[in-house]
Amino acid sequence: MGSGKLLGIDIGTQGTKAVLFDRRGRTLATAFRKSRLHQPAPGVVEEDPEYQFRTVCQCIAACTEDAGIAATEVAAIGIDGQMAGILGIGADGRHVTPYDSWLDTRCSGYIVQMRERAGDEIIRRTGGPASFNHGPKILWWRGERRAVYDRIVSFVQPGGYAVMRLCDLGASDAFVDSTYLHFSGLADNAQGVWDAHLCRVFDVPAAKLPRIVAPHAVMGHVAASVARRCGLVAGIPVIAGCGDTAASFLACGATRAGICVDVAGTASVFAATTRQFKADTQFQTLGWGQSAVPGLWHPYAYINGGGMNLEWFARELLAAGGSVPREGLQALDRAAARLAPQASDPVFVPHLGGRVSPSQPLLRGSWSGLAWSHTAAHLYRAMLEGVALEYCVYRDVLSAVNPELAIREIRVTGGGERSAAWSQIKADVLGVPLVQVSRHEGAPLGAALLAGYGVGLLPDLAAAASAWIKPGKAVRPNRRLRRHYAQRLARYTTLLDALRTWSTSQAEGQA
Repeated sequence: MGSGKLLGIDIGTQGTKAVLFDRRGRTLATAFRKSRLHQPAPGVVEEDPEYQFRTVCQCIAACTEDAGIAATEVAAIGIDGQMAGILGIGADGRHVTPYDSWLDTRCSGYIVQMRERAGDEIIRRTGGPASFNHGPKILWWRGERRAVYDRIVSFVQPGGYAVMRLCDLGASDAFVDSTYLHFSGLADNAQGVWDAHLCRVFDVPAAKLPRIVAPHAVMGHVAASVARRCGLVAGIPVIAGCGDTAASFLACGATRAGICVDVAGTASVFAATTRQFKADTQFQTLGWGQSAVPGLWHPYAYINGGGMNLEWFARELLAAGGSVPREGLQALDRAAARLAPQASDPVFVPHLGGRVSPSQPLLRGSWSGLAWSHTAAHLYRAMLEGVALEYCVYRDVLSAVNPELAIREIRVTGGGERSAAWSQIKADVLGVPLVQVSRHEGAPLGAALLAGYGVGLLPDLAAAASAWIKPGKAVRPNRRLRRHYAQRLARYTTLLDALRTWSTSQAEGQA
């Protein structure tokens, strides 16, 4: 098992990141390669799985070289990846489709079909609603690209595909780990199996679905055919890994009930940690996903591209389509922090790519209440506040579905944690402390913890997470703003309802 070095790799929307740790959690090296999103038409967002795998190999090689370690010192590799998208593989285990991203909205019509035919059943059985995720995307490939669909032997996710390529596994070894099942539309999540009833309802053969495994299961070993590309030796164990949000939760130390997490990344994710599986059939907002820690669950909801909104605003509206230096966003953040909250502030709805939680794919983003006195800083601040107000909706649903759960703190991770203005707004709006963690490696840290656990180097996953991860600075809420934000939340939810009605009527008028 070498000298106990652990590699954690995250295949994210912005790019692939790898981090090399020693067995005590100290960071030895990091590497990053930017992703290539292909967006040839409105609603289409794809990635090349071969390029994704190439970046994995490049990042692994960069880490081992930068750390100056021998390839034999790596004890295990864990890979996490984007969760709600899919890619199809053929009989040889290689991809026959691009990665159909979670940001791709082409499957909207199939979301409606699944909801009409078995909406409540899907939520009750899988723990999550049909949305821009696996089930509707599988139906889209069958309905819109039938010739390609017939060539697909199994559907997998980027993390799983990278594991298969590292270990030179064939299609018969295709897998998905249990943290993804609430996105499937086709699983019995509580039992950890494919649901025969849902597969029959939507005519999806179980043979086209991969086997379901535990996140820490060893799926194979680095193959000799790819070891040289990665700067490794053959035979290093590779575990199944997990979804990127599950890895991020683990990297925040969300290993006991009551710890909430804010993943302030490309998606804006609000999550809790519980010991119970409670499907949200009433509000159809929360996905109830399995934790990477055995026996725990993470009810969570997210904004599709919440973090992307800020970059879009700076690039398209401030820089007129040009590049935006990082200091430009930092200046906006400082300007927003200087603004005192006012009842007359504009309200922003952050769903530029459709609302996911609950599934309202036709709803789109909006500013409301604009006046000539409003500046770019006001618009930017409204975008930060819009995410926090949407989180309030999620929090209230969580309290209704799981009333015995006490929310005492929210741990924040992702690039958005660097925004002091955003952290303060979230604390003020939600009325609970927002706690940073002592580590900033994010999802790769969670993947590395799983790798160590999977090979027995870390015998207790929760204990190892507690040893590696410590709470950091706490941003406390301003209690004097409680009434102000209660009023803002009321305005926000009223605007959401109006926009949903407007979006639906627009679609009906165009039908």
